Amino acid sequence: MTRRAELAAYRRLTEDPAFLAPLAYADVDPAGITGLFVPGGHAPRMRTLLEDATAQQLFARAFTQGLPVGAVCHGVLLAARAQDPATGRSVLHGRRTTALTTLLELTGWNLTRLWLGRYYRTYRATVQQEVTAALADPRHFLAGPPLPVRDTAARPGRGFTVTDGNYVSARWPGDCHRLAADYLALVRARSAGAVDRPV
Repeated sequence: MTRRAELAAYRRLTEDPAFLAPLAYADVDPAGITGLFVPGGHAPRMRTLLEDATAQQLFARAFTQGLPVGAVCHGVLLAARAQDPATGRSVLHGRRTTALTTLLELTGWNLTRLWLGRYYRTYRATVQQEVTAALADPRHFLAGPPLPVRDTAARPGRGFTVTDGNYVSARWPGDCHRLAADYLALVRARSAGAVDRPV
């Protein structure tokens, strides 16, 4: 379902020398992080990121230092699992967020399970269930419109994102043009010294 232009951009990315030489999470210098973005994904390969304690710590550090952080789809699980060392709670506790909704996840699974099996069911609980459990108030999970429409570069407003301070999240790939613009706005605000946590 990926559009040709986006698929071509992905292919160019996979040929980049930096992409071909990734670092292990343990080899990342936390002091060198100026922003952090967690992509989404499904199935067992995504678990290596979401369940990694070092990746969770890196996210928590960036988040609590006020650096621009973002996540989409299953990537929001890393944010939900990242603990603030000062409180022992998820860094999302007290924040607003979105993520892959139960409706989107179960619809994708039901439409594809005959040939993809559990691909769209990475965990027994849905992403929305786990993320909501990490929040201070279930109402801090914002699901967006029930019938999502894919955004485009020309029409990013079709996408749905939630920004709370230095953090921006989105539900699925159909929100990613708007998500990219909103994340870039956080990066620019940080560069200008203007990222503050709203009251």
